[in-house]
Amino acid sequence: MTSPTFVVIGAGLAGAKGAEALRDKGFDGRIVLVGDEEHLPYERPALSKDYLSGNASRDSLYVHDATWYAEQRIELRPGVRATGIDRTAHQVRLSDGTSLSYAKLLLATGASPRTLPGATGIHCLRRLEDSDWLKGLFTTASSMVVLGAGWIGLETAAAARRAGLDVTVVEALPQPLLPALGREVAAVFADLHLQHGVDLHLGVQVDQVERGKRVKLADGTVLEADAVVAGIGAQPNTGIARACGLRTDNGVLVDASLRTSDPDIFAAGDVANAYHPQLGRHVRVEHWANALNQPAVAAAGMLGKNDVYDELPYFYTDQYDLGMEFLGTIDGYDRVVFRGDVPGREFIAFWLKDDRVLAGMNVNIWEVTEPIKALIHSRRPVDPDRLADPDVSLDRLAAP
Repeated sequence: MTSPTFVVIGAGLAGAKGAEALRDKGFDGRIVLVGDEEHLPYERPALSKDYLSGNASRDSLYVHDATWYAEQRIELRPGVRATGIDRTAHQVRLSDGTSLSYAKLLLATGASPRTLPGATGIHCLRRLEDSDWLKGLFTTASSMVVLGAGWIGLETAAAARRAGLDVTVVEALPQPLLPALGREVAAVFADLHLQHGVDLHLGVQVDQVERGKRVKLADGTVLEADAVVAGIGAQPNTGIARACGLRTDNGVLVDASLRTSDPDIFAAGDVANAYHPQLGRHVRVEHWANALNQPAVAAAGMLGKNDVYDELPYFYTDQYDLGMEFLGTIDGYDRVVFRGDVPGREFIAFWLKDDRVLAGMNVNIWEVTEPIKALIHSRRPVDPDRLADPDVSLDRLAAP
């Protein structure tokens, strides 16, 4: 009897972890990992953090070395793009003219940076080559304009400032990171960048970008720089899923087991809009933790099990002297409680609704994610004054 073939489309962190999880869970059949980049699968967070700042090597980014894939009998197809899926025939068409038959299929196609219509000469930060280009720019340029004050934009701005460039950040919203953090905590990051010499233009639209060096804003301001980098969000790579008739809506729609509308196809990572059992709705999160942890659940489903992905959204950032971790979601919050020294950037912020903790962010305070997670999972009301008091143990507040 011929062993089944499982195909993984997308050779980033989620794809590599999906292949790894299949082997870890005992799958002994053929695994083919298809990716359109020429590199071994690598992790992306460092591209705007340690690697961009010159504090991490290229080898440290790789999920595994080439020997590991050979030892695990995982067939890597680098530089090959999946061009179509025939769900009836269970086949994937590839850009090299070949096709693969599959018994089960995992979509880990990720996301692509959003672009600014009509703009020319803008650079984005998504791939290894993008980070390499920026590192080279840091040695030759003296100024940069960053469009977008989200995580990628602010991390790029921080790295550029540390390299000595004059940096201007342009954001259409009135504060940086406003959708992710709300106005109370967004102010912390605005102050952080102002204190490090970044010129912030907030609440203003970009009207035109010329040759990647001249930015005209809607208020008439003209910014000149050696380079323009856009960090204005990303969109999930759903093209191949839509074309074969899978259900999509802000990503590929999957259930809590990461199964798509086709029982033989799963999705994980940035492209997956997954039903979250605790939140009671679909959630798509473009952060490292999902790409790291979701594939094990998808692999279980591909092997006939019904594991559930119920991890809280998690992300982290490093900017200048600020390191932080975030857990949960702020949707619907009605107040923020701070615990610790906010001006000194050593604190925990909690987002509450009806005195129940929805999310928590620890800034330069470590090893507190477990009690924060317990507070969110408990769904019990907490006393905001005790939550704000550093002398009251978080473990005690989180205890039943």
